[in-house]
Amino acid sequence: MGRYRNLPAKFFRRSTEEVATDILGRFLVRELDGERLVLRIVEVEAYLGARDRASHAWLGRRTERNRSLFEEGGVAYVYLIYGMHYCLNVVTGRSGNGDAVLLRAGEPIEGVETMLGRRCWRRSPRPGDVAGGPGKLCQALKVDRGFDGSSLLRGDLRITEGEPAGTEDLVAGPRIGIAYAGEAAGWPLRFAIRGNRHVSRPQPWSK
Repeated sequence: MGRYRNLPAKFFRRSTEEVATDILGRFLVRELDGERLVLRIVEVEAYLGARDRASHAWLGRRTERNRSLFEEGGVAYVYLIYGMHYCLNVVTGRSGNGDAVLLRAGEPIEGVETMLGRRCWRRSPRPGDVAGGPGKLCQALKVDRGFDGSSLLRGDLRITEGEPAGTEDLVAGPRIGIAYAGEAAGWPLRFAIRGNRHVSRPQPWSK
């Protein structure tokens, strides 16, 4: 099936903004306990390495925590925020540049009940309840630091062809929660599929 064909390495080794817009509509696939869980990627944020004050690679600084961020495009960079939420990023470009795309939200395609169970959700779900935010996305797919540095080209966590969004369906705006980043806080590097109900709030087209 074409939608589940793994994306090639060259897809991820382009400019970060190019990957960020092209990855919308692709499938994030997780094989878990013999079941395939699938989210269609509907919202992302781009982080531009050493030149981006909001990036973990700002000024080119390297730590044990962000080591995978400097790998070649196509691997996962996973970190923990607030001591409780994991965030999944796709490393982009060539090794050493520290660029990545944060996966902010996904639309459930397969394994919805399992993902809701992972989220400990007992009420009738509304759009966004499964994976409408980076922490929710990781919880739904059981993604943690164990995936940090792993390839997204194949294996138990990968990105496939999916159903790419057309450029006319995309909307851009400033990234969320980075007021500390000075001028970079206003850069329009948050991208989403316009009108998709699974995009996290505040939705960029509602402003």
